[in-house]
Amino acid sequence: MSKIEVSRQQSKRTGIHQLGGRRFAASGFLVCLGLLSAAGKAIAHHALDGKIPSNFFEGFVSGLAHPIIGLDHFAFIVAMGLLAVGLSRGALIPAGFILTALLGTGIHLLGLNLPGAEMIIAGSAIAFGVMLFTQQRPNFIALTALASFAGLFHGYAYGESIVGAQMTPLLAYLLGFSLIQYAISLLALLIGNWTMKKFTRPTFSPLQFAGFVICSIGTVFLTSSLLG
Repeated sequence: MSKIEVSRQQSKRTGIHQLGGRRFAASGFLVCLGLLSAAGKAIAHHALDGKIPSNFFEGFVSGLAHPIIGLDHFAFIVAMGLLAVGLSRGALIPAGFILTALLGTGIHLLGLNLPGAEMIIAGSAIAFGVMLFTQQRPNFIALTALASFAGLFHGYAYGESIVGAQMTPLLAYLLGFSLIQYAISLLALLIGNWTMKKFTRPTFSPLQFAGFVICSIGTVFLTSSLLG
């Protein structure tokens, strides 16, 4: 192969990388605009329109809905699953998160206070998003510890929707949010593993883009918490 042909191929690869970078930046900008316009609605919305669940079905549905309606919660749960990609014991990370989330809900129900919960929840999404974007993560033990610490505050926030409920809807609520969070994290883990096999050498990894989006969501919610 001649030097001219090598130079042309290098120029072509450079052009592709630059184009990928521009598309990435443009997509990220659009994502941020969408998040900023929707942040107020996402923060204000709750399952059952704020009504306290009165039976098993309402409690279960509310438990299923809360981690999905709360975009900051959802973003963190997805990030947690994606960060577990490639780890042999990755499925244990969301399990630790769920256990401490149950504890956090119990803390709220007991009338105890965890200060700065909303800011820490948003901060957890930012931190996990940054780890995905930079492709840097701690070891399994440290990652599980971080997820479990965040779980206390996510669970504390979940407790707001169930304060005052009877035992049956309360247990259903706990069951609902435990199942949905574990399912979402495992699905993210499976999709992440599949993605890494399909995209072995991309200019920008799909997981990096997911990290950027998740970090943006956390930033929007943190800003809203600080300004609110």
